[in-house]
Amino acid sequence: SAFTNSELLTAPDRQLLAKHFDSVTPGNVLKWDSTEPQEGVFNFAEADTAVAFATANGQQVRGHTLVWHSQTPDWVFRDVSGNLVSKTVLYERMKSHIKTVMERYKGEIYAWDVVNEVIDTSQSDGMRRSLWYQIAGEEYIEKAFQFAHEADPNAKLFINDYNTHEPAKSQALYNLIVRLQAKGVPIDGVGHQTHISLYYPSLSEIENSIIKFKALGLETHITELDISVYSDNSQAYEIFPDNLKQRQAALYKSLFEIFLRHTDTVTNVTLWGKDDSNTWLRTYPVARNNWPLLFDERLQSKLAYWSVLETVAAPVVPAAPANLNAAAGNG
Repeated sequence: SAFTNSELLTAPDRQLLAKHFDSVTPGNVLKWDSTEPQEGVFNFAEADTAVAFATANGQQVRGHTLVWHSQTPDWVFRDVSGNLVSKTVLYERMKSHIKTVMERYKGEIYAWDVVNEVIDTSQSDGMRRSLWYQIAGEEYIEKAFQFAHEADPNAKLFINDYNTHEPAKSQALYNLIVRLQAKGVPIDGVGHQTHISLYYPSLSEIENSIIKFKALGLETHITELDISVYSDNSQAYEIFPDNLKQRQAALYKSLFEIFLRHTDTVTNVTLWGKDDSNTWLRTYPVARNNWPLLFDERLQSKLAYWSVLETVAAPVVPAAPANLNAAAGNG
């Protein structure tokens, strides 16, 4: 599960996070704007708190994220006059940041999303025209992985993106990874964010994407899984309809059946939030109720939770007790 540090302030939230998840992702506090808001001025207080919670509970930690077009301070890309810096300066700043952050958590964070959301299929070459790209071209991705491997040779290094089920995006990402591998870039895996809906994409699209990248010999992480209950931005429910609860549970079950078919490549599945009161989908893309996760607002297990548990742990789930009687009382 991903989590925010605010969830560590109350005992029930801490207990739920520690009990049900053996791998966690600090949602924001490891990003560049949190760890190095000003050049050379690092702030690890929040990140230290998040990682310490996980290690105290024996959980693995995924680091998210080192190089991204969003939540990176503008100073990274500009000089004192506001002009874009040279490629040399950009790489110096990138290397310093990656080295400082990764070395601090060496041995505690086992996998990193090194670069995040670099694909844009509206471009002829499929590459997002971020400031990273504008200054350095595709080479910045190679440098990010190189610097990350130098900082922590034992960490698993991932490239992470969304909508990887879409054929055009999947192919652009695949082609990029092939180019990186041909140059000997130390990339260990592909992160599929998997922010999906009850209505799209199809299960076959998700599975085909997993199979496609498996052929590259890389690990697959499902990095940001959630299932919105809506088909478009105009919908909004006050309560979670029962029929959609059933539909969501069935979809989670089908997804985990796919993941289990491919455990030779799928080595981590991370929910993007532990419960429905801690989901980005209540504010984005519009403000409304949404129930995309396995636990509800009261931290109670949902039908979706039980469908996942019965899928991945069927041999050890006991049968419901039978022939029990409860006498009426005054409670």
